[in-house]
Amino acid sequence: MNLYHYFEKEKGPFVNLSELPLDEAQKIQDNLQNEGKVFATRRNPQYLSRRRYLEQLTRKMFIEKGGLPIRQTPYYMVVEECLWLNTWYKTADHIRIPISEFDLKTLSFTYGDTFPTFSPKVTDHLEFRKTVYTYDEILKVINKYGLPQNDWKEPIFAQPAYVEVQVWSDWPIAQYRSQE
Repeated sequence: MNLYHYFEKEKGPFVNLSELPLDEAQKIQDNLQNEGKVFATRRNPQYLSRRRYLEQLTRKMFIEKGGLPIRQTPYYMVVEECLWLNTWYKTADHIRIPISEFDLKTLSFTYGDTFPTFSPKVTDHLEFRKTVYTYDEILKVINKYGLPQNDWKEPIFAQPAYVEVQVWSDWPIAQYRSQE
């Protein structure tokens, strides 16, 4: 299994708004929205506060399942290739890392993006809603439902588009950041 990270080529991989103070992150988000050229322009004004809340929620749920996060905020990846994520960027690039390079106890998963997975507006009661998975658990979900990106042509609100991976460690991310 491979994990993919998609990013804006000129900015480089694993740049994380959550690592910044809220006011600094908000300025960057505002600039992205003013440019109007990337997926980030579609985010609502509460995006950053909601993101920080969801990151702490997923971290807490992961710890309750025996996960061992090292970082306070995750890096984001997806399970296997999802070409649609290239459309989020002006000049997209990606990194592929075999999952064998990671300590599995530092990886949590959601079946779909964290935002719709935990959205109070999504009321379909599917088993993967409001759930954080360990590696062994997500394998069972993928076995049952498949990889979401293999089953759709266009994204639909709240429909899982990929399996999101929250990486709670700097290893091996640091070596990929320094290579760029």
